[in-house]
Amino acid sequence: MDSIDLKILEELQADGSLSNVALAQRVHLSPSPCLTRVRALEAQGVIHRYVALVDPKALGLGLNVFISISLKEQSKQALAAFEQRIAEHDEVMECYLMTGDSDYLIRVAVADIAALERFILNQLTPIPGIEKIRSSFALKQVRYKTALPLPVPGTRR
Repeated sequence: MDSIDLKILEELQADGSLSNVALAQRVHLSPSPCLTRVRALEAQGVIHRYVALVDPKALGLGLNVFISISLKEQSKQALAAFEQRIAEHDEVMECYLMTGDSDYLIRVAVADIAALERFILNQLTPIPGIEKIRSSFALKQVRYKTALPLPVPGTRR
């Protein structure tokens, strides 16, 4: 990736809805070479999708909760079964396999405490193999970003 590719990524991370013409203007290319570069970044898997970021509060999802989940067993089968089941729930925004005391950390978006309780009791606890569930509430979102830090041209991270 050269500096132009990185500039394309910077612009698309800031606004994925840019037209090719607008993007080309911002990165100082003509539209055809700009589109060729974007398509190459897509083909390489650097860009793998475009999304619209929606305000959760506008949808009534004002509660962000981080839930640590410990499993009874650490086998490949147990981990795979949990991951398959947790991926079925729209409330789960992120799921990470962790090191240390907890096996998984998930972030859920729900409307309120009652919705969280329903999620835990009706969706989470029925998943086989769960040993312990611990919740932490986000009081305030201090920072939220979706754009990844880009390398300085000519260096490797």
